[in-house]
Amino acid sequence: MEKYTIPAQARIGHIHLKVSDLNRALSFYRDLLGFEVTMMYGKQAAFLSAGGYHHHIGLNTWHSQGMPEAPLEGVGLYHTAIAYPTRRDLALILKRLLEVNYPLTGASDHGVSEAIYMDDPDGNGVELYWDKPREQPMALLYRLRPYHLERISRRIKARYERIKQRKVSAISPVSCG
Repeated sequence: MEKYTIPAQARIGHIHLKVSDLNRALSFYRDLLGFEVTMMYGKQAAFLSAGGYHHHIGLNTWHSQGMPEAPLEGVGLYHTAIAYPTRRDLALILKRLLEVNYPLTGASDHGVSEAIYMDDPDGNGVELYWDKPREQPMALLYRLRPYHLERISRRIKARYERIKQRKVSAISPVSCG
């Protein structure tokens, strides 16, 4: 067989997940992560998107209604990776997750990207990340450096409090005494 290389413009178009409870999955992907429902297929499936695409995520209960969560050990999907356009966008979703105390399973600086990890309600791994600008050769960029979630959480909360204080100071009445 002749060697084949996929075109550089090829991309993963969407993911379709089997879920145990469609409403619970919608609470995570729609309500928490902010995807928009583009179509419901009765009470068995939903299609979600960012920015009006037909769907980035399909959720269904066709063969999984009421089933236990995905096992950690064994073959199958390791995680779904959702790319955010900027570091600020990634920080905003992280802040949202921290505000509702959603359990995170990890965070990492991969050199080429920064990522946070969690499981959806069915135990499917989810990675939220942003790609760093490509200013160095890929071999120099790619490394794995785990983040300490406690430290990140404290930094984000402290930064948020400073920003909030600046806004309050900017609108506080000034004494003309």
